[in-house]
Amino acid sequence: MTRAFLNWGDFFAMGGYAFYVWLAVALTFIPLLVLVVHTRLQHRTILNSVTRQQARERRIQAARHAEGTE
Repeated sequence: MTRAFLNWGDFFAMGGYAFYVWLAVALTFIPLLVLVVHTRLQHRTILNSVTRQQARERRIQAARHAEGTE
């Protein structure tokens, strides 16, 4: 089996189609990277929201319990 490219320069030039090849690679990986970052940020936001909601519910329940004992 022979090598498709003789050196790294030939690899990056992609036989004269480098612009199209690397543009396709970029247009594939950049949206995937954006999706991963967005998902992580959204996950963190949801967890913070759940934590705040649980704390709020505990405060309401404590206030109701304190109101009932007085």
